[in-house]
Amino acid sequence: MNVRIEGEVKDLAESMSMGEALRASLSGKRGKALVAALVGQTTYDLSTPLTTVTTTDTPELVPVFVDSAEGLDILRHSAAHVMAEAVRRLFPGVKVTIGPSIENGFYYDFDVEKPFTPEDFPAIEAEMHKIAEEAQIFVRKVVSKDEALALFKSKGEEYKVELISDIADDTVTLYTIGEFVDLCRGPHLPDTSFVKAFKLLSVAGAYWRGDEKNRMLSRIYATAFADQKALDAHLKQLEEAKKRDHRKLGKELNLFAFHEDVAPGMVFWHPKGMLVRTILEDFLRKEHLRRGYDIVQGPQLLRRELWERSGHYANYRENMYFSEIEGDMYGIKPMNCLSHMLIFNSETRSYRDLPQKYFELGVVHRHEKSGVMHGLLRVRQFTQDDAHVICRFDQLEDEIVKVIKLVQDLFGLFGFNIRFGVATRPEKYIGTEEAWDKATAALKLALEHQGIDYVINEGDGAFYGPKIDGRVTDSIGREWQCSTIQVDFTLPERFDLTYVGQDGEKHRPVMVHRAILGSLERFVGVLIEHCAGNFPTWLAPVQARVLTVTDAQEAFAQEALEALKKAGIRAELDLRNEKLGFKVRSAQVEKIPYILVVGDKEVEAGGVNVRLRGGESLGLESLDGVIKRIIDDSEEPFKNGGMSYRFS
Repeated sequence: MNVRIEGEVKDLAESMSMGEALRASLSGKRGKALVAALVGQTTYDLSTPLTTVTTTDTPELVPVFVDSAEGLDILRHSAAHVMAEAVRRLFPGVKVTIGPSIENGFYYDFDVEKPFTPEDFPAIEAEMHKIAEEAQIFVRKVVSKDEALALFKSKGEEYKVELISDIADDTVTLYTIGEFVDLCRGPHLPDTSFVKAFKLLSVAGAYWRGDEKNRMLSRIYATAFADQKALDAHLKQLEEAKKRDHRKLGKELNLFAFHEDVAPGMVFWHPKGMLVRTILEDFLRKEHLRRGYDIVQGPQLLRRELWERSGHYANYRENMYFSEIEGDMYGIKPMNCLSHMLIFNSETRSYRDLPQKYFELGVVHRHEKSGVMHGLLRVRQFTQDDAHVICRFDQLEDEIVKVIKLVQDLFGLFGFNIRFGVATRPEKYIGTEEAWDKATAALKLALEHQGIDYVINEGDGAFYGPKIDGRVTDSIGREWQCSTIQVDFTLPERFDLTYVGQDGEKHRPVMVHRAILGSLERFVGVLIEHCAGNFPTWLAPVQARVLTVTDAQEAFAQEALEALKKAGIRAELDLRNEKLGFKVRSAQVEKIPYILVVGDKEVEAGGVNVRLRGGESLGLESLDGVIKRIIDDSEEPFKNGGMSYRFS
């Protein structure tokens, strides 16, 4: 049969497998790194016969290598099977559940009498290495549903029985390595020898199927890479991430706290943390005003009927909180769009009035299960830098571009790199396919006309419209999803938004939902880890601390403090009867940008000795000089971007 491989059409025997066909065209390291084959949008095991593909006369066979994104996903999923086999060897009686690959790793959930601990890891890893050395082949087999049920019932694997019972198809796919059989769609590695650079990372409790009513399972998290060098680099990144953990730094810097006993998933902002938020929020309000937005605010509660009308009640109800007031049911808002549409509809709009841009730092609530909450990064109550642009269709692309520019400016200000993706229609959606196609095309065109590369994230759109997602890369190489830009034709229809056109007739506007930083809680958490708690000077809650060497300098230190404050610098004074070294280290631990030391020489010179939080010493400077330095440092990030900032 004819097969296209790397641009060349080859006539191959129908008896060949995909692996045999590809290896014949690959040499050296490339052949050894081959783990799967891609035909169209489907990935196959290398053992799959060529005759499986009958969609075209000349199918194109694309090699998948172990160090590619697709290959790493297959490696990690296969490593989960290897880990499960090792656990079953070492812990007789354990029951297996599910073991998927996840971003940067994999996990497997086990029902075991005594939950696993990190002390179990060396033995499990050793057994995994043994299985890898055995080069066990991943054997794929399609069996009837009844046959699979009988097999797992005989093994006492009740969780697999439950999973199979929920499958609608008459057949299921099983994979076997050694004596371990697992329910899995695949594909998998050719054999276990590829699983050699891995590391078990942590353990956690996890309810079966995420339901608190079900049994608590023991989950082992792990990671795997194509080679030891890549694994070592990742482990080094994880160690750095531990040092930067925003929960750890938030406590050390006295920024915020959580009290899970009284308000799980909700943040208690301490004075310094609230000051960071306030500075950030004030900046965002000023920047949005400068870019033509109006600041608005809607209520926290809206009648259930409104959420039914919008589609949230049918499509998002499990993420919402409801409360009954005098017999009526109200939904606590998980987003701000409904209020903004009501504000738009409060008066008749002309085509000349568009676009209307409503910005709200809106507090929203979303129900997150306790098992997924994670510091500031996943909370139940948060504030969005939310806005809605209601415009004419002929204005749509220009407005999307303006939002993209704002995204680039804001994240560039904090030193993040950003990449974009377009998320398309999910399975559960409202509106017509025509409207979705129109909205998706508008997002793609806005990116393309700006020369911006993007990826397609199939099925990841919101239920009411497709979106552009912005993913930022932090200083240690991790990606975070933050900003979102959604185009919506459906809610303006459902809420009968209209404007009077040039022809005197009523027309339907388009609505752009957008959040730039996203959740302020999440963004602050990401920023803390990005800068390791060293906030840029303009955002630092304390920009300077004046330290005295002895009590003799107290009067001059007070004068210095007042001069700093008069210039608008957030400063404080340390007059403690402690050694200077202790005071300096204390300020450095608190990550205060400027440490200003006052001794007898400084008093005599009428200045301060300037030190930085990183340990650098800048020497003696006049008060006017250090004030100018701090102001210039605060304004520096804004000089080359599209943002506006005035020190105050």
